[in-house]
Amino acid sequence: MNELPKNIAFISEHASPLADLGGVDTGGQNVYVAQLAKFLASENYKIDIYTRLEDPSRQQVVSWLPGIRVIHVKAGPAAVIPKEELLPYMPEFRDNMMAFISGQEMEYHLIHANFFMSGLVASEIKARLEIPFAVTFHALGYIRQLYQGNNDKFPPERIRIEKRVAVLADRVIAECPQDRQDMIDHYQVPAEKITVIPCGFSRDEFYPIEKTEARKKLQLQSDEPIILQLGRMVPRKGVDNVIKALGQLKIKGKKICLVIVGGESEHPDPKQCPEINRLYQIAQEHDVVEHIHFVGRKKRDILKYYYAAADIFVTTPWYEPFGITPLEAMACGTPVIGSNVGGIKYSVLDGETGALVTPDDPVELAEKLDELIFDQSKLKQLRLNAINRVNKYFTWANVARKVSSLYQQIIDTELENKLMKAG
Repeated sequence: MNELPKNIAFISEHASPLADLGGVDTGGQNVYVAQLAKFLASENYKIDIYTRLEDPSRQQVVSWLPGIRVIHVKAGPAAVIPKEELLPYMPEFRDNMMAFISGQEMEYHLIHANFFMSGLVASEIKARLEIPFAVTFHALGYIRQLYQGNNDKFPPERIRIEKRVAVLADRVIAECPQDRQDMIDHYQVPAEKITVIPCGFSRDEFYPIEKTEARKKLQLQSDEPIILQLGRMVPRKGVDNVIKALGQLKIKGKKICLVIVGGESEHPDPKQCPEINRLYQIAQEHDVVEHIHFVGRKKRDILKYYYAAADIFVTTPWYEPFGITPLEAMACGTPVIGSNVGGIKYSVLDGETGALVTPDDPVELAEKLDELIFDQSKLKQLRLNAINRVNKYFTWANVARKVSSLYQQIIDTELENKLMKAG
């Protein structure tokens, strides 16, 4: 007899799986929620993803994929609002989510909260409905403040909320060993309460493609080395560091192209994306404008061609809780040079699948690029190692199995506790 499906509620207040990626507030968390839900649904789970209503024309309930619904919850104006300004609307989110649960007579085995505000909602629903919850923070306020200082626009109570959510959660998911250690050191979360489960990539979406084929499809030059930078266009991602490093290479007389994917629109528009305007000015200062190709935000089914077209993928953020783009690049057979921080130093093996460098050090980055990008023999070995590593450790199928095992532990413990109380 087949086991009945388990009902899981995801909360992802600002990161909908239906959103276009590449904007200021759309990125890794959107991918995490979407992909994890997809693979759990294939393992006999029914997933409801609760996210904030940003578009009044959206249906409240969208039957997205088999076994997965996206439920749009009214919380504040039905408009796009920066995530830093959403905390005051979380009581309304909580109340409307609970009203939906009651109205639909839903019975969830567990809630999986994503981000601190979703964790706040989950903790309050647990107190009222006795539904256990796990939380993936995706980023910690304390670490963010260390690197962003006064540029961090989240309310100061974020850290207090995160600490409280960690206490009330049944389990906390860390995305890498550094994330786990930060929770222990700065949030005093008991080590036994934390489970390290990384992010992943989809084999159906990202896989090796012949470089010449990828460049032809994207109409990129076939005879020059290409560096790729792909992701959200925000200062902490360190795209300016890559541009400055390119200037160092140009001084050495190297023919090279930096392709930058991301922004608020499909065609790069400095008016819509202030970060692109800032980066363009930096490129002018370093006399490398003619070597840079801003291409704007691209749909997800095109990204694999950009990864495959590149000789090296570079990502040098100031900090990175995990970082999904390095996995996607390696899955396409492209070595990664990344910052020696957070999840990047977990997913990228220095000297084996790419290289790790100090953030915000364009000279060091330029030296590493110069060492690798013209060494085809070395690049070939790095490509093979990268493909093997991500397929062994970082597929979404593998991640979903680990998450499913954790869910089962929480559900079993909850059942045991209820039986003990009843007895």
